[in-house]
Amino acid sequence: MALPFQNVYIHRKVAEASSKPCMICFRPSTSVLITSCQKDFFYICPSHLSDRGFATAIVDEAAEAEKRKKEEMDKELEKLKQEFEEKQKRKEEKKSKDKDDDKKGKDKAKVKEEEADKLKVEEEEKAKTEQAVEAPSFSEYNLHRDFFNIRQQKYREKQIAKRNMERLKNPFTFPAVPKGGPV
Repeated sequence: MALPFQNVYIHRKVAEASSKPCMICFRPSTSVLITSCQKDFFYICPSHLSDRGFATAIVDEAAEAEKRKKEEMDKELEKLKQEFEEKQKRKEEKKSKDKDDDKKGKDKAKVKEEEADKLKVEEEEKAKTEQAVEAPSFSEYNLHRDFFNIRQQKYREKQIAKRNMERLKNPFTFPAVPKGGPV
């Protein structure tokens, strides 16, 4: 018998308003496992996903390596930014010391500090938006054999129920009333 779908489920998040009970513990959950062909889906708690008896994660080594490389580059970029900011502060301090008018130097330093703070805030907001865009990196899972069989059985039951409802709606499914008289 052909399988209706493969045992590869993609983990996705839904909005809090769309949360439904977990398949196992019936607590509200925003995590959903869905097949790639979108024939089957169910809500599940993230804690159950880490259970080896329920599902095993399919690790994409290329994506993991790319993710690690990007994290390293981000760390290096942050270091460079901090070093640059420190150098700029040192230069500003030297300039303010050299000037005769400390008041003007302090005012300029304050303005430059405010500008630097604004730039930091903008950079943090950009980083947050980039992280929000990157968030939908979906993980793939293989369900344990027994849970996968349960999901297939439920899918088959739904298909049978659907077929039965279509048959009940069709008036030609039922036998006709006898037209002759009683014998």
